[in-house]
This record gives sequence, C-alpha cells and structure tokens, in this order.
Amino acid sequence: MKAIIPAVLSFVAAVALVRLLALSRFSQSALDMPNERSLHVAPVPRTGGLGLLSAASIGCVLLAPSGLWGLVALAGLLSVVTFADDRVGLPVMTRLFVQIAAAVLFLALYYAGPLWLLPLAFGALIWMANLYNFMDGSDGLAGGMTVAGFGAYAIAAIYAPAEAPQAEALAVIAASIAGGAGGFLVWNFHKASVFMGDSGSVPLGFLAAALGIVGWQSGIWPVWFPALVFSPFIADATVTLIKRFRRGEKLTQAHKTHYYQRALRMGLGHRGTALASYVLMGAVGVSALLARDWGPVAVGLMLGFWGAAYAALMTLIDRHWDAFSRDPARAV
Repeated sequence: MKAIIPAVLSFVAAVALVRLLALSRFSQSALDMPNERSLHVAPVPRTGGLGLLSAASIGCVLLAPSGLWGLVALAGLLSVVTFADDRVGLPVMTRLFVQIAAAVLFLALYYAGPLWLLPLAFGALIWMANLYNFMDGSDGLAGGMTVAGFGAYAIAAIYAPAEAPQAEALAVIAASIAGGAGGFLVWNFHKASVFMGDSGSVPLGFLAAALGIVGWQSGIWPVWFPALVFSPFIADATVTLIKRFRRGEKLTQAHKTHYYQRALRMGLGHRGTALASYVLMGAVGVSALLARDWGPVAVGLMLGFWGAAYAALMTLIDRHWDAFSRDPARAV
C-alpha cells in the first residue's frame, strides 16, 4: 500500500497539473515549434515534464522516507535549468555543466560502491539523462518507458529483502514517478496535446540511473537490472549515436534517424510505434523482475537472448529503411 497510494496520488495530480499547465499562458513560453526534423506539424506545449515531476514530488515528499529526498531535489534542479533551455535555449556546455554538477553531487551524497566503478556510475548518470531526452520524440514513447521502467523499480523494491536499506524510499519514489507518468500519458498519447520537454526527459533519465545505482548498492537488484529495464531506450540511443559518429555527423545536431523514428516514418505512426514499444518495454521489465534471483548462467542466457533480439530488430528496421529511402517520394 505504501507504493500504491503514492502512485495513485501522483497519477491524479498529474492528470490535473499537466492539463492546467498546457492550457495556461505559461505554456506559451515553451512551445515546441515544428521544423524539418520534427515528427509533429503543429506547435505543442512542452510543459508536460513539469506537471509530471511536480505530481510525482507530491507522493515523494508526503510518503517517502527522507533518505532520498536529496536525489529528488537534484532532479528538481535539473528540471528548472532544462525548462530554461526549453524556453530560450541554452548553450550545450551550460546544460552539460549542470548535468555534471548534479551527477557529482549525487555521487558525493549517495555512492557507496567500489571506487573503480565510480567513473562508470558517473557516465551512466550523464548518458541516461541525455539519451532519455534523445528518445523523447514520439507521442507516448517516453511516458510509456517511464511507467514501465520506474514501475519495475517499484515492484522490485516492494519485494526486496526486509534488511535492504532504502527499499521503502525507493519504492515510493519510483511508484510516484510511474504514477505521474501515467497521468501525463492521458494527454501525451497520440494525438498528443502536450509534450514532456527537456524539463521532464533529462531529470527522468538522471533519476533512472540514480535510482538504479541506489537499488544496486542496497542489494535490491543486481547491477544488470536497471540496464535491462531501460534497454529499449538505451539500445536505440546508443547504437544510433555510434552509427552517427562513424558517419562523421555532428552529434549535438537534432535528427530523425533513431530506430523508433524510422519505424514511425515508414508507416507505423505515433500510435503504432508507442504500442509496439510498450510490448517490448513490458517484456524486458517482466523478464528482469523474474530473473533477479537467477544464477549467472541463466542470467547470461537471458541477457544474450535480449541482445540477439535487439540486433535482429535493428537489422530488420535497417533493411526496410534502406528500401524505403530509395524512393524519396515516399519519405515523410
């Protein structure tokens, strides 16, 4: 009940807050204007992330033990700064500096793992914050990943060993975020009337990595668990970045070459892309929850299966995209 109540509370609050922000004059200061790289054709408010995180913070502050409140505050700081970027645009180095500062503060406050893993933890925080932003480009996609990913975190924390530190706080925070994302999806599923914006996607990516580290340190889940839970986003964003780097493209430039964007443009559409992604997100989440207590051989086989599945899916999309792109008249 300690996780269900904040999830329901955050859901209801998000339904109201996201809609109120989208209809307010405030939203006119942060409109997502369509351009040649957009997948939408009309201006859409990008204040949804503020409503989502504000709703989630209600459940966190009211019901979560205080042990992880500092993490919630860091996410709030990221949201404020990135909303300024949504409004007026900030230099890349300014945004990166704030992300680095938040990551350093989190590690100073909460990291208790081996020192040799510290650089990997730092890299995970920065990369997750940015890749979540990269993957927020289709109606319902990032909201669905938030429900599935943080929902899996909450379930794992609920059934954690009684002696696991931070389990209750992690369960309440994750459930609050998942509930808030569900309320956000009421207005963001196709056809979206509001977008998440950087003020939602960057803090959510940061929280996905930070809570993943906390849960691993606390013995709530193994180190591979967060990576598998959020692998639909991690795999697409990472492989796409590597391919763009190999082609010599400017990595900070917006584009429409992610696998989900290609699937959408080849005819799957916003609704179909979201629904297909939800099936994948649900499948990896369930398999991650089931495999938490498996032995190393069984876990290795399961992770190998998902690696092969992603490789096959990406190869299939690449082949269809090559055929699709030979006919420019069909390109959207």
